[in-house]
Amino acid sequence: MANDMLPDDACRHLFVTDLDGTLLTNDAKVSRRTAHIISDLSHRGAMITVATARTPATVDRLLQHTFTRLPAIVMTGAAMWDRRHRICVDIHPISTASSEIAISTCRKYGITPFIYTLAPDSTLDVYINGDITPREQKFIDDRLGLQLKRFHINTPEGLRTGFENNMLIFAMGEYDRLEQAADELRRNTDLAVSFYPDNYNPDAALLEILAPNVSKANAIRNLGERIGATEITVFGDNLNDLSMMSVADHAVAVANAQPHVLDRAETIIGPNNADSVAEYINDILSSY
Repeated sequence: MANDMLPDDACRHLFVTDLDGTLLTNDAKVSRRTAHIISDLSHRGAMITVATARTPATVDRLLQHTFTRLPAIVMTGAAMWDRRHRICVDIHPISTASSEIAISTCRKYGITPFIYTLAPDSTLDVYINGDITPREQKFIDDRLGLQLKRFHINTPEGLRTGFENNMLIFAMGEYDRLEQAADELRRNTDLAVSFYPDNYNPDAALLEILAPNVSKANAIRNLGERIGATEITVFGDNLNDLSMMSVADHAVAVANAQPHVLDRAETIIGPNNADSVAEYINDILSSY
């Protein structure tokens, strides 16, 4: 594509992509080609962003070579990350009372949750107390030293059940235990609960607990209204992407997506390892 600005109607088309299993390669990176395509289109006026369960700390690292104009939807919609000003905006914390119920329910099923609280400088303090599995330890090790995240492991403060500014309660582990906790929380609270397979460990599952009505769908809807989007296209691969597909004009799945996501999508593109999302966006914008 020529290095000029896109037509106005192309600049009102909002593209939102999941990261893991969708935009990222199998080794959890943005490829050089994908970064180049998205950065070039964004410099020319394209409205492209990500919606992910990840936090600003890892989004910052993953997108360090990718320019986007819009804030990133992080923590499944619990906040937006303003990449330019490096601050969390549109924040939706869990109430202290609900935090206590959610954490107690996790511990009831022998689940050791990661508890994310937001500091005034947009740093996330992450508490975890209990026996840490090798997978959890790798999760921690991969994130140690990130500017926007501080881990507090087996500290007295982490033994609390109620936390202020609690943005996310996250757990990984045995499918059955996490599913039982998710089911109980859905029955007994109005918290947003997401339970889905782990992209990188197919025998395990992930559990996210968020404030009521927090979802990728609501965050995308709000962002679209704010920027005056006339069309919304989303890209996903996992069960936690189904909600955002329901609010999009065009729902696109990568070829490696979960069966339910493939069934829901109106378009299926190539796999995440082949720059498929970036190439698709480029093709769509070239047609304006």
